[in-house]
Amino acid sequence: MQEIINKLRELFPDGDPEFVELAIKEMDLYSRKNHDYSGNELPFGNFQRVACILSLYPGLEVSDSVVVSLIYLLKQLDAVLRLKASKTAAKVEGIDSRLADIGVYAKIARIMEARK
Repeated sequence: MQEIINKLRELFPDGDPEFVELAIKEMDLYSRKNHDYSGNELPFGNFQRVACILSLYPGLEVSDSVVVSLIYLLKQLDAVLRLKASKTAAKVEGIDSRLADIGVYAKIARIMEARK
């Protein structure tokens, strides 16, 4: 890995030297999360699936904070369903962690809805 970092620093010599290492860490995280969200499917398949579901509600106010919380919930639910369907292990967040996130987002939505 250090060889790659050094080569990239040669190609892009200007700026802080830590920038290249941070960029590589972000690429690694992107790759591992993409595995969890999309697997061998389209790299942005998770966004397409969630967009498809949201298109079923043409009057939905996406600027409503409750709806935003539900969209975050839906993102986690989509990841769980994809992992279950593909029968693959997650590389970043497992199913249990995502199910816990779903519970958190549902509670946040309930609190915000009650305060309207």
